[in-house]
Amino acid sequence: MNHPERLPPQQEGSERPAESGISHESASMHWADVPQLPSLAEILLALLAPADGEIVREPCAEAAWLGALGQAVDRYAKGVEAGAHGRADAVAIALAAWQRRAPDADRCLHALASRDALSLPETAAIALARASEMLPMVARALIWLQHPVGEARPTVGLLANLCERLGEPHTVARLAEGVAGRHGVLQLLPDERPLCERNVRVPLPLLLALGGHEGRPDNVDLAPVGLPTLSASTVDTARRYAEGLKGGGARVLVVRSGRAAEARAAAAEVAVALDRRAAFIDGELPRGLGSWLWLRGCLPVLCPRLGPGERFQVPAIAGHGGPILVATGIDGSVESAAAVAQWRVAVPPVCERASLWQAALGPGVAVEALASIHRHSAGRIAELGEAARSVAACTGDVLEVGHVAQAARSGVGADLGALAELLADDIPDDALVLTESLRQVLGALLARCRVRDGLADGLGIAARARYKPGVRALLVGPSGTGKTLAAGWIATQLGLPLYRVDLASVTSKYIGETEKNLAELFARAEHADVVLLFDEADSLFGKRTEVKDANDRFANQQTNYLLQRIESYEGITLLTSNSRARFDSAFTRRLDAIIEFPTPAPEERRALWLAHLGGVHRLDAAVLNRLAGICDLAGGHIRNAVLAAAAVACVRGDAISEADLVASAAAEYRKLGKPPPAGLERPG
Repeated sequence: MNHPERLPPQQEGSERPAESGISHESASMHWADVPQLPSLAEILLALLAPADGEIVREPCAEAAWLGALGQAVDRYAKGVEAGAHGRADAVAIALAAWQRRAPDADRCLHALASRDALSLPETAAIALARASEMLPMVARALIWLQHPVGEARPTVGLLANLCERLGEPHTVARLAEGVAGRHGVLQLLPDERPLCERNVRVPLPLLLALGGHEGRPDNVDLAPVGLPTLSASTVDTARRYAEGLKGGGARVLVVRSGRAAEARAAAAEVAVALDRRAAFIDGELPRGLGSWLWLRGCLPVLCPRLGPGERFQVPAIAGHGGPILVATGIDGSVESAAAVAQWRVAVPPVCERASLWQAALGPGVAVEALASIHRHSAGRIAELGEAARSVAACTGDVLEVGHVAQAARSGVGADLGALAELLADDIPDDALVLTESLRQVLGALLARCRVRDGLADGLGIAARARYKPGVRALLVGPSGTGKTLAAGWIATQLGLPLYRVDLASVTSKYIGETEKNLAELFARAEHADVVLLFDEADSLFGKRTEVKDANDRFANQQTNYLLQRIESYEGITLLTSNSRARFDSAFTRRLDAIIEFPTPAPEERRALWLAHLGGVHRLDAAVLNRLAGICDLAGGHIRNAVLAAAAVACVRGDAISEADLVASAAAEYRKLGKPPPAGLERPG
């Protein structure tokens, strides 16, 4: 079937064509005054209508309705060409006019048939299938025409009979192996019937799209909730990638981000730059997707969830000849028979982040420090800005930078699921009792975290090459020396949430599951810009062993993945361990700092006793000096002893006494499997 005029697909927001209204009234009055071209379904049904004077086996409303359609087509033909015409000539005249320019009701069908060069049997099958689904009278007429089969949808046999009258041979073969079938536009069902008795169907989304409606297929989302607003540089990058797709280079663009919503938002910007709407597809491709995309002016965005080492093969979308976008995380690989381009959405530069923070918090708030320390995307900045406003409103304070830190530290929008636990307690300076040298080392690490984003700017090419803004530090020392407390202090100073990784949730006995869990953890943490804390990290980052069996091989693969992933992670990672000797040498090379936490000396122990006791006690300086001198306990053990003594004093209704503290310190030694020191005696 020739279609010389190619019509564009219906776009969202444009004027939609009127629905075809095949009814008895329309057949008798629609063309009463001015001849108007009928729809294709009406033209085809007119050919099957009883001829004038033909004896109908059983007069009924369906036969009368078909007869009225035939008379309407006759009137149209006479209005176009003077003189008497038979029914076949009238239908041929109407078909020729339809091929030149279809009426509004068939505008989308005409455009699709022109684009795919569909044959007359295929175009006729689509027209009748759509009419039978949308208009009750058409379904009733088909039941009457296909007696005794009684199908409400057109059958292959009916279409073959109709096309033979139009001089079109091989209808059955064209329907079975034509373009419409290969593109999923036509279905011949059910499979168990002979081919000639199968009915013809069009997927519901395509039926609606052919009428100018949305018709969203299953697994397709056109307006997902929660897509963030992107920065100007990200939008500009999306436009550049769109120009590359227009140029005919890569046909597949993979958009990667640590957050799925950000990757989808970036893909949507690419679609907009291509004058299309993004259709997000999560799951199996629906039938007829390619034709539906074209009719609705959409661009496919596939959204696979990939773990480390997983591969995703981009499927061919029948009927879609344009580019394909893939929005996914940073792990896994995407493969395609066509050329593939990769785009990892970057965090906006400091200048853009400052503008975004100003827009989120309003004028009058100093945002320079926020922009330099917090490496957030535009969506995350807007999210934290809204949360900070809520915090300020609850306290009745004027909005300031500190409210952003409160919102961030509470874990707003930084859900790491069951993979990590939020440690939201603020750790002030006075709570961290350290030697001056250790405090200086921690201060240097804190400074590195604050300037990490632009640290390599202005340095030599070797320093800038492959630079990542992530910071990795190992805190080493005996149990209770303040390693976890120091991690909380660093997070408090930065105004970032601290998450302690739950090793039980991350590790799995199943091959590959641990890597997948870690990939999800790092991706979520990277998006939210949180501080990750791996307590007892040597259980995950330990030395690789000699391969003696399959378990050793898989354990080494897990360690290798961790080494690579922690190096590429762009956030702050703090690890604690009792001994640095347990770590692989390749891992220690990837660390930015290794900080030793020694057992506190008597002076630090005295400060620790005071910091934990506060002012509610009955101990003089001599007792505190004696405890600090003879009890070589670390800060964690001192904390336990003070809490135990406080419990006894609370029950007694008194302040902590020397006896309470001596008893609890002795109990702490017994917990450690050590005898109490000789000088630690219960006062008489």
